[in-house]
Amino acid sequence: MNPQPLPAATQGPVHIVGTGLLGTSIGVALRRLGVEVTLEDSSPLALAVAVELSAGRPRTPDDAAPRLVVVAVPPEVTGQVVAQQLAEYPAASVTDVASVKAAVLDDLRKAGADLTRYVGSHPMAGRERGGPAAAMADLFVGRPWVIADSGQSSRTAVRTVRDLAIDVGATLVSMDPERHDAAVAVVSHLPQLVASLVAARLVEAPGGAVELAGQGLRDVTRIAGSDAMLWAAILAANAPQVASELRSIRDGLDDTLGALDAAASGNFGKAITGLHDVIVRGNAGVERIPGKHGGARTDWDVVTVLVTDSPGELGRLFTEVGRAGVNLEDVEIEHAGGKPVGLTSISVLRGSGPRLASALARAGWRILA
Repeated sequence: MNPQPLPAATQGPVHIVGTGLLGTSIGVALRRLGVEVTLEDSSPLALAVAVELSAGRPRTPDDAAPRLVVVAVPPEVTGQVVAQQLAEYPAASVTDVASVKAAVLDDLRKAGADLTRYVGSHPMAGRERGGPAAAMADLFVGRPWVIADSGQSSRTAVRTVRDLAIDVGATLVSMDPERHDAAVAVVSHLPQLVASLVAARLVEAPGGAVELAGQGLRDVTRIAGSDAMLWAAILAANAPQVASELRSIRDGLDDTLGALDAAASGNFGKAITGLHDVIVRGNAGVERIPGKHGGARTDWDVVTVLVTDSPGELGRLFTEVGRAGVNLEDVEIEHAGGKPVGLTSISVLRGSGPRLASALARAGWRILA
């Protein structure tokens, strides 16, 4: 018998302003928990889609005042909209889900807004596709949700926003606005720019080059398909922090170019030393990226299996992994261009790899070194 879900800590009504990906996803998640949600958006079409997806209903003048307002609008107008909501609902706690926090807080200070009822927040979740049609009730499950209080936020307001994040399945992280913006500049905004810059080079790539693309290029450019206008606004709102990170990248590129120029002039000793240093520093950075359960991904063994592109093959592979008694930590699939096969790399805890490889080989799978 399945256990009944715990009741939501969030008390409605909750009013969501902005029915894009994040706003609609929050609404859908809360409605599944039985929380009353009302919606507002300057786009009638976006609002209609959110309503159709059961994210809530349009707010009417007769509705009771909300206990919590969630502002999910583009970052360049977030401060203005938060100030309006604080003024319109003087008993409500108000949060926003913009990806920058210091600029929003600065706007609210200039507007003389009531900062005791405002708590900045940022769910570190998203998709390459935006808009309400891409919304998912479980978008936030297991994802970090930053709570960045104003410095004057009341305990009630902070608790209300924390309850929201917990109810939708997120993991709480507390940061002040400035530290948050510095953090997302390096782990979110910089990767978006670098991915876009690399992908842009493909436009002028010589004929036949893209046909040689492997999983490395796909990994690096995956997020380059993101919404251009949204990301332009996000990057502009966090300009000082992003610029600082890009200058560090530029310094690294200058060092790398120096090593490559040395190789071109025949000084291979200097070249190898410089290029080796770039890769080693990258190795050190990758080791800091947490894997499943927070452990380092370098604690894993990787078993690579050749899988034919046929219905049910991946399911059969995962079944065999389970039969081997090995817990799967991560999976990566690399498709072979123009071929009916793919390479599936299975990450397992260190020491489990040889046992899994032997079990899969006995089951008829082709294991690649």
